[in-house]
Amino acid sequence: MEEYKIYCNGAFITSNQKLEVTNKFTGQVFATTFLGDASIFEKAVNGALMARSACKELSSLEKFKALSFIAGELETNKLRLGTILCQESAKPIKYAIAEIERAAQTFLIASEECKRLPKEYMSLDWTPGGRNKEGIVNYFPIGIVAGIAPFNFPMNLAVHKLAPAIAAGCPIILKPASSTPLSTLELAKIIAKTDLPKGAVSIIPMNRTTGNLLVTDDRINLLSFTGSPGIGW
Repeated sequence: MEEYKIYCNGAFITSNQKLEVTNKFTGQVFATTFLGDASIFEKAVNGALMARSACKELSSLEKFKALSFIAGELETNKLRLGTILCQESAKPIKYAIAEIERAAQTFLIASEECKRLPKEYMSLDWTPGGRNKEGIVNYFPIGIVAGIAPFNFPMNLAVHKLAPAIAAGCPIILKPASSTPLSTLELAKIIAKTDLPKGAVSIIPMNRTTGNLLVTDDRINLLSFTGSPGIGW
């Protein structure tokens, strides 16, 4: 039985609370991982805070290399990753592999779009004081992103949070669904091979109590949540 570790600040760690993951076809436990507690959450936030400047300063080329590498690894390993996704989510293997392919495409798109982050130019001569003056509007990373992903598309909807955050130069802390955490923890192994700053990405299964910190901690600047209204509230 394989054991998956939490990915926090570029390191794979454990906690005192194990999480069993069942094969949804058989009902049998086929892998274990760990739930992050408040101390691990704090470690992730502090790591993200320390990585903010480094993420902001990443060049388009550096982000492109990381994102395209991840896309390539997902495509190369789609059968193995699809099998894991199939087991943890009860998704037919055909659709599980298709979800991995979609995740690879999302990283590939992000790798290209990070070269085209918007910037605006405007003339300021519409007032007397603005004569012969010009303005440039720049956009900057908002800061730490919290991502909460659901069980039904455990890889694809997580990637829709991770890839844009990396492309925008924002550290991200992702909470996968407790019933389907393995796909994103496999993804963490790929992310760990890139040159992204430590703390740029943390992927941490959490219980509801710890997960609530993602939406109440003032140090987190943006929340991306996918799920039902009931779960959201």
